[in-house]
Amino acid sequence: MNRTVRRAMLASAVLLTLGLSSTAFAGGRPDAVISGLNAGRAHEANQLIIKFRDGASTVQRNAVRAGLRAVSQDTLRRGKRGGDTTLMRLPSGVNLQALVRRLSTNPAIEYAEPNWIYTHSASSNDPYYTNGSLWGMYGDATSPANQFGSQAGEAWAAGHTACNGVLVGVIDEGIYFNHPDLAANIWTNPYDPVDGVDNDGNGYVDDVRGWDFDGNSNNINSGGAGDDHGTHVAGTIGAVGGNGVGVAGVCWSGVKMISGRFLGRRGGTTANAIKAVDYFTDLKTRHGLNIVATNNSWGGGGFSQALQDAIGRANNAGILFVAAAGNSGANNDTTASYPSNYPNANIIAVAALASNGSLASYSQYGATTVDICAPGSAVNSTVPVSSKGSVVPGYASYSGTSMATPHVTGGVALYASSHPGASAADIKAAIMGTAVPTTSCNGKVVSNGRLNVSSF
Repeated sequence: MNRTVRRAMLASAVLLTLGLSSTAFAGGRPDAVISGLNAGRAHEANQLIIKFRDGASTVQRNAVRAGLRAVSQDTLRRGKRGGDTTLMRLPSGVNLQALVRRLSTNPAIEYAEPNWIYTHSASSNDPYYTNGSLWGMYGDATSPANQFGSQAGEAWAAGHTACNGVLVGVIDEGIYFNHPDLAANIWTNPYDPVDGVDNDGNGYVDDVRGWDFDGNSNNINSGGAGDDHGTHVAGTIGAVGGNGVGVAGVCWSGVKMISGRFLGRRGGTTANAIKAVDYFTDLKTRHGLNIVATNNSWGGGGFSQALQDAIGRANNAGILFVAAAGNSGANNDTTASYPSNYPNANIIAVAALASNGSLASYSQYGATTVDICAPGSAVNSTVPVSSKGSVVPGYASYSGTSMATPHVTGGVALYASSHPGASAADIKAAIMGTAVPTTSCNGKVVSNGRLNVSSF
């Protein structure tokens, strides 16, 4: 039984146990939402994301707002015949748990849920050091060798260093796009030059390298030197290789990375995560860009139907959603971790390995809910640093499933570049099918193994 089918059956079983049909609340799963609230998962106070049913009348929608004494703060997605997904601000002191249960019976509402807060899935270990150690890129036959690396070095030795024509989204903190080890591989939007006009009509003025959904601007590095997590992720995917400088990403050249910054100093919200996911889906469908994946090295909060729906729209557009399994050391089969636990077919959930081949002590896992292991501990990559009051390029070593995830995203890009026309399902099958059986991953992830891009 495949992972998606099993998850769907489990979800239905939960609903039936609670005396609900699988169509009650239209998949909004108030049980999962309430569970997250009871667990104390972080969320924005006095906010709800509400999805109206298609066909909901203006009178019904206004009645909901009036009854909640709410203000519509943002429209996350326009729906069919009034079926909008809306972020609402409520009066202070409301009981969200009781409110979600009450709204689940409203015929005009498909689901209502908190605006969860997410954080990145990384944990610093050692401060910045330059010892030439990129073990996550090594393979059995590289020099130096490490059999537990991604085997990217073997793909490079076979002449596959470029990922021409492939684009990936980095949904995270921002990217320090001026870093000399990244600049050549950062996307420049040909459809919306910097002129103060939304030339391509996507709602984002001058989104020349992507968009900052947290700050609502085109400055994808608005956090300065503290905005380092997305830059570290980007370096593992596509730092320029062969230039004698710093580090090398899985894709040395040709790949173009687009920033979807939604994590700020206090983390990021469901609402902004949805906007970021839909931004890449729209770019692909609007312009025909070859966006093959987004990297999602973040997690937290509870179940969100709205976010799951956005990931589903990405799936329909042929975009893989590569996600960090999380850093609490828990079993995701028994304690769901989002977004990696969503059942969407385009998700690849990633656990972290240490350089000795052991499953990292912090890494979450799941025999049916986490897909594959990849290098995640003591990973060197690009970051911005502060020097004499200025932001300058640097390098640092971080650990986390955040660091494992971009190894897989880089592998996705590498495979897509050598297999033009491969579908998202084809690429995911290749990632899973080439995994090397690994003792520490056996029974811990779906593939029972670790990433191997040597044949890509």
